[in-house]
Amino acid sequence: MREINDKRVREVAEKARAIRRHIVTMLCAAGSGHTGGSLSASDIVACLYFWEMNLDPANPDWEDRDRFVLSKGHAAPVLYAALAERGFFPRELLMTLRKMGSPLQGHPDKRKLAGVEASTGSLGQGISWAVGMALAAKMDKKPYRVYAMVGDGELEEGMVWEASMAAAHYKLDNLVLFVDHNGLQIDGRISEVLSPEPIRDKFEAFGWRVMEIDGHYIPGIMEALNQARLLKGQPVAIIAATTKGKGCSFMEDRVEWHGVAPNREEMEKALAELV
Repeated sequence: MREINDKRVREVAEKARAIRRHIVTMLCAAGSGHTGGSLSASDIVACLYFWEMNLDPANPDWEDRDRFVLSKGHAAPVLYAALAERGFFPRELLMTLRKMGSPLQGHPDKRKLAGVEASTGSLGQGISWAVGMALAAKMDKKPYRVYAMVGDGELEEGMVWEASMAAAHYKLDNLVLFVDHNGLQIDGRISEVLSPEPIRDKFEAFGWRVMEIDGHYIPGIMEALNQARLLKGQPVAIIAATTKGKGCSFMEDRVEWHGVAPNREEMEKALAELV
């Protein structure tokens, strides 16, 4: 159990703001990319990288490190921002997002960037990677934990449920999955495109322990992670209610911000709110 106190909450909240500022800045520089889903995931990713996970940026291939797999790989800016803030590479590199020759591709590439655990982007594959990593830890009797994040629209992929069935079958209690439940995907609201509801019931039916939280309330995210450490014999799914474009009022809950980068005027307006 990790201690939750006001000081740590403030520190993580500041990192979440820094991550969001990096997201809008690097996407503006790139001129393309996925803004809304990167912003919705920022508080969860900040909790993982600056409170929960056991990592060593100076030794990114450390065998016993905790792993995070961003299955919704199109939200790569949130991962890149967290890695830069955590010290895996200089912050200045963020401004090369999606540029020719940059290791910061539109989707994460494990071969090119330290700290990336899996090359993701084809939806459904990331959670499958994470299940394999967690199973490997069990087989090798290693202490590391595996964390993953899927989008709620990603739950439409059949591979997600194949991986979920395997995770429960092998009792992977070293695996925690976050569902970034912002209610929107590229084509519209998930309830209208192809509803995955009831999400909780589905994961429970597949043999997971399930929690439902506010994905922007940092103490609640921390408490859920603490509880996940105590649960044995089952993988844990944390369904996090989030807002697409969180932190930038003109982007919030707007499907058109799924895969659009802000221009300079929009970036400046966003940065003025992210203080």
